[in-house]
Amino acid sequence: QVQLVESGGGLVLPGGSLRLSCAASGSIFRLNDMGWYRQAPGKWRELVATITSGGITNYAVSVKGRFTISRDNAKNTVYLQMNSLKPEDTAVYYCNADVALSKWENRGYWGQGTQVTVSS
Repeated sequence: QVQLVESGGGLVLPGGSLRLSCAASGSIFRLNDMGWYRQAPGKWRELVATITSGGITNYAVSVKGRFTISRDNAKNTVYLQMNSLKPEDTAVYYCNADVALSKWENRGYWGQGTQVTVSS
């Protein structure tokens, strides 16, 4: 069993910053790609950013230049630094990880989500 635990959400003023963290634990053989997704009320869940085990990153156009994804492989943790936040960034943010449980089995996992609200 693998758990992803997110932290760092909250209420922030427009133009402010937040840093999200997601720590993976459990029966992990290897962590592959990790990423952040978000879902606003009444909308589909959308990709925010992803990062490979080697550090290659990918961003949604809407956050490029404002958000930075990073990871600490020794701590099995992925981060999302969010700067210049806008009200349209308000959503529940979910961590996702592709986990190798063994040499022969990979499985995807989601965190429980953390609320980010950008409002004055």
